[in-house]
Amino acid sequence: MDTRESKTREEEKEHVLNQRIPEDFENAEPQRQPEAKKSPRGMHKLIPLVIIALGIVVAGFLILGAGNSGG
Repeated sequence: MDTRESKTREEEKEHVLNQRIPEDFENAEPQRQPEAKKSPRGMHKLIPLVIIALGIVVAGFLILGAGNSGG
């Protein structure tokens, strides 16, 4: 059974043209877009910790490596 909505040629053409119209940023309504208000969660909190940990590891290799290279 076909459940697609049947459209006339004019309706199909109008639909395609409406899909091609770019978004109007001057009349945007962010208050009607709740997903735009959500604060990002997850990985952005982990990135600084990873950078700090990698910095400590690299500094440790440099310090220990420089102390062992003399002999």
